[in-house]
Amino acid sequence: MKILNYKLYYFLGIGGIGMSALARYFNHYQKTVDGYDKTASTLTNELKSEHIKIHFNEDVEYVKSLFSNYKKEEILVIYTPAIPKEHSEYQYILENGFQILKRSQVLGEITKQFKTIAIAGTHGKTTTTTLVTHLLKSAGIDCYAFLGGISQNYHTNLILGNSDNKEAYVVVEADEYDRSFLTLSPFISVITSVDADHLDIYGDAHAMHETYTQFASQVKDGGTLIVKKNVDNDLNIKNKRLLYSLNLDTEYSADSIQIIDGEFCYNINSPIETINQVAIGLPGLHNVENSIAAVAVAQQLGIKGEVINKALRSFKGVKRRFDYRVKSKSVVYIDDYAHHPEELKAAITAAQQLYPHKKVTGIFQPHLYTRTRDFADGFAESLDLLDECMLLEIYPARELPIQGINSQMLLDKMKLKNKFIIKKEEVVSFLKTHPVEVVMTLGAGDIDTLVEPIEELLKKI
Repeated sequence: MKILNYKLYYFLGIGGIGMSALARYFNHYQKTVDGYDKTASTLTNELKSEHIKIHFNEDVEYVKSLFSNYKKEEILVIYTPAIPKEHSEYQYILENGFQILKRSQVLGEITKQFKTIAIAGTHGKTTTTTLVTHLLKSAGIDCYAFLGGISQNYHTNLILGNSDNKEAYVVVEADEYDRSFLTLSPFISVITSVDADHLDIYGDAHAMHETYTQFASQVKDGGTLIVKKNVDNDLNIKNKRLLYSLNLDTEYSADSIQIIDGEFCYNINSPIETINQVAIGLPGLHNVENSIAAVAVAQQLGIKGEVINKALRSFKGVKRRFDYRVKSKSVVYIDDYAHHPEELKAAITAAQQLYPHKKVTGIFQPHLYTRTRDFADGFAESLDLLDECMLLEIYPARELPIQGINSQMLLDKMKLKNKFIIKKEEVVSFLKTHPVEVVMTLGAGDIDTLVEPIEELLKKI
């Protein structure tokens, strides 16, 4: 398949972070890009400003009219599995035999042109993917990148390389949802974590682990597999791999970890070249581990310690990953995408490490009824780490409600005394009369629509 041979690329679910990167990719090559999404967002607004057409209501007549301008073989439809099967446009496209591929299949086709560096894991993959990309760019290595978040260094989720360079790399976030990452055949693979998630797809953690083991086996001959130590213990990996961790009993590790002026400072031990006096502006030991994985990738490509050190110091992180929105003497506001108990634990713990004498207030929006049901005890345990918790109602995304699964159920499981449910539209007015010291918005739903109003309010304090 020659993925750039089509004239019209039509997206069902164009506003997703992975889908929007593909839309930008085809738009860059001056193809006609059009699409549907359920709701407008910052990302869809950006795509429209880049001359990509988007509509927000199911409209089969629009699709018929658009498609009538092209031969059938000139049209490629790209969809996300989050699109409901009963979606009228999806049904029309299927019934009329148009070429339709999942996002992961299209990404797989693109990556076949280049040497692929794929970063997988239930947590840590977005930051690690973005950091690997920044290391390659800093070293002058030609690369493309499809990121699962907006890079704060490059202000986009798509990095473009030279399409004529057959030695170029493509760095991708390898998504385990719907087993999407099995479309990839990487030159270098990283697995950061395999905590149970997406059990609506996998059924149980064992099935998910089997899929990760299959992903690990797909590294090309002569390539490199890099795995966090505790992940290696959970998977049945047969092929050779490099292990990393915070501990000193793996090939890649860290020591002398300190917090100095709000930054984590440490040394990275390596069988190739030890890098001393590393500093990274991202908080939390989980990000120290992410940086170790990224350095392991960089060293496989021959990037030297001095370049790596400078790149780590200049890395600004990813939007909605411990994203400082306000940082003043009176108040700190952090926005984070955390939507799994382990991610919440990491984000909240990082805030407490940096601000040990301040009250940490969390505003959390659970994401998906199934995830809330499957990990209710874990969510309660992580949220209990806060000094104060405001719970929004569950963001359903692609799901229908499940009886008995709601935010009240989650609240009842929590031991924290200072906890309550609040409507999303009431959050800003509540904060106007309720003093906060460190406040965090947490979740993967539409809680991001609160970020700018909260930021505007807290900047005035």
